[in-house]
Amino acid sequence: MRALLLLPLLLLSSCTGGISNAAAPSNGVVVSVSSDASNVGARILARGGNAVDAAVATAFALAVTFPEAGNIGGGGFMLIHFPDGREPVVIDYREAAPAAVDANTFFKNADRTAYRLVGVPGTVRGLALAHEKYGKLPWRDVVSPAIALARDGFVVNRDLAGSLGRVWKDNPKNAELRRVFAPPDAGGPSHLWTEGDRLVQGDLARTLEVIAKGGADAFYTGPIADKIVAEMERGKGLLTRDDLAAYRPVVRAAIHGTFNGYDVYAPPPPSSGGVGLIEMLNLLEHVNLKSEARFSSATLHFMTEAMRRAYADRARYLGDMKSDSPILAELTSKEYARRSDVAIRADKVTRSADLAPEISIRNEPEHTTHFSVIDSTGLAVSNTYTLEQSFGGKIVVAGAGFLLNNELADFNPQPGVTTKSGQIGSAANLPAAGNRPLSSMCPTIVTKDGKVVIVTGSPGGRTIINTVLCVLVNRLVYEMPPRECIDAPRHHHQWFPDQLEIEPGLAKEYSGAVKELRAMGVAIDPVPHRQGDAHSIFYDAGSKRWIGVADRRRAGGGVGTVANELTWQAGVGHPLLSK
Repeated sequence: MRALLLLPLLLLSSCTGGISNAAAPSNGVVVSVSSDASNVGARILARGGNAVDAAVATAFALAVTFPEAGNIGGGGFMLIHFPDGREPVVIDYREAAPAAVDANTFFKNADRTAYRLVGVPGTVRGLALAHEKYGKLPWRDVVSPAIALARDGFVVNRDLAGSLGRVWKDNPKNAELRRVFAPPDAGGPSHLWTEGDRLVQGDLARTLEVIAKGGADAFYTGPIADKIVAEMERGKGLLTRDDLAAYRPVVRAAIHGTFNGYDVYAPPPPSSGGVGLIEMLNLLEHVNLKSEARFSSATLHFMTEAMRRAYADRARYLGDMKSDSPILAELTSKEYARRSDVAIRADKVTRSADLAPEISIRNEPEHTTHFSVIDSTGLAVSNTYTLEQSFGGKIVVAGAGFLLNNELADFNPQPGVTTKSGQIGSAANLPAAGNRPLSSMCPTIVTKDGKVVIVTGSPGGRTIINTVLCVLVNRLVYEMPPRECIDAPRHHHQWFPDQLEIEPGLAKEYSGAVKELRAMGVAIDPVPHRQGDAHSIFYDAGSKRWIGVADRRRAGGGVGTVANELTWQAGVGHPLLSK
């Protein structure tokens, strides 16, 4: 393996080609995992709404069309970039711990029941705050498309049919979940969902109608809150009426860094996404990555070492913390990336245990979705939200039709217990009343000279930040075309377990590089894993348009596009949206 050339930062030049000097395109784009939801957002743009209106409408639509992660019972982060020069902001609507939670609440596995792991949902208040501050259309207009989708149903694609079938089959004792997600032939011979079936959700439609009429208060202090509290009492959960009433989203400044002449914005804590991404980009800025092929062993080695260091710092320092914490400025600084104790050697693999010796490591006997939106003015939204695991805690609020999260599982469960399998017990992310658990969500916007050139993000638990890193390196270093940027194989290292995970395409197409990494001493997971679902938007200088790219790792990814705010050009419209 040829050693990568280490460069002083002053010698770096910005990548040019087809992704800088952005002019104002005349189109708007919405990209999500669901074509129905993407078309909802695009239709909102076509009706004169802005990117925030479209994002709110898309989020509510995904709560209908992608129930395993789209939600009103979970939480997330919305990053907004303004075309008028205002600083980007993040709407933090991450779930919060109920007042009854303390550092030892989840000490034993018996304490980690689905009901006890429900955090205070943040999605509805978060979307309402974004709409109130930055939207244009009436609230009811952005919620109504989701009501129609739930009431009248939509056609299930192959991927959703599979996940609905699994959750229905695997939870035989969960009566409400099985009622809400029962396949059309639940009494027939197959007992499973199939592609082409229609999912109708009457209870959810009525819940969304209440939200459309009563706003967020209907969810947190009104009739929906009553149903949530009754559900918690049935299952002996920790969430109370007071917890719901007290919840508020937070507007935060985005984490900001630079990479090869580009500005990169991502969320601050309680997400680790922004800090981790900027730290890795700063480390990689010391290296002339382009002197080697994208999937050479040298490039893969250096990216792995950057990942390893950022994830060790994530475990050591990050949690629900104040935005002016000095450690945030340090970790995202160029100076920190130059320090000798985090320096990376091109010819040596670092042992993960050596990066955080103060953390005692003991031996041992995810589900999210992302969408991207931009309108013709350049107002951009990158949104990632979650229920934690697929279908959250599998708890459907009786009579309300929506799932609750099991987000409190993201807190470090046991003080002082960090294991080589990846459990973390450092103090920064221990549970406490009102705290928000550490997240890896990383909605990201990249700009050049103040103009948006990339809107991206991904689901995938701790793999999220590294998925975003792969997308940015593909585009900003190797100048891959948008489709290739998203299709290219990905890789992930999270400090512990001390192994590199790779996608099947990397294992197959670049087996020589993988073999060289093993020879260096890099432990590689023997089973390749699919990584992420990065629905992204890129600026194309040639056509002066936004190019939306749906990740093909999941079936059904959709792109909705409008030529301007008056003309609907999504290609595959949804008939319900014209009602």
